[in-house]
Amino acid sequence: MSQYEYKVVPAPKKGLKAKGIKSAENRYANALETAMNALGAEGWEYQRSETLPSEERSGLTRRVTTFQNMLVFRRAVAVDVSEPTVVEIVEDNTTPTITAEVDESPLLEAKPLDVDPARAEPQVATE
Repeated sequence: MSQYEYKVVPAPKKGLKAKGIKSAENRYANALETAMNALGAEGWEYQRSETLPSEERSGLTRRVTTFQNMLVFRRAVAVDVSEPTVVEIVEDNTTPTITAEVDESPLLEAKPLDVDPARAEPQVATE
C-alpha cells in the first residue's frame, strides 16, 4: 500500500515577467508554471487547486472571510518496515492471528493526591 505526504502552497498572486510574455494572463501562467515546475523537480506531483475560506481579523473586533487559492501536491514516502508483524495460521482454524511485541512498562508512576474537600485552592501531589 502506498503512503503519501502532501504539500499545500498558496497559488501565485501576480504574474511573473519573462522575455516575450506581454499579456497579464500569460504572465500569470508563467508564474504558475514556474512554481509547479520547481516543486515537480523536488518530486512533488500536482494533485489539484483548491479555493478555501480563511477567517482574518480586520481592525480590533471585526472578522472578515477571504478566499485563498491553494495548490495541492503529493509525493510517495518510503514505508518503514523495521517493525515486522508475525502472522500465524492455526491448523484447526483458518483465521490468521497477528501478534506484535508491546512494551508494557509504565512511563510515569501515579501518586495519589491529598484530598481535603474543605480547601478551596487546587490540590498538589506531595512527594
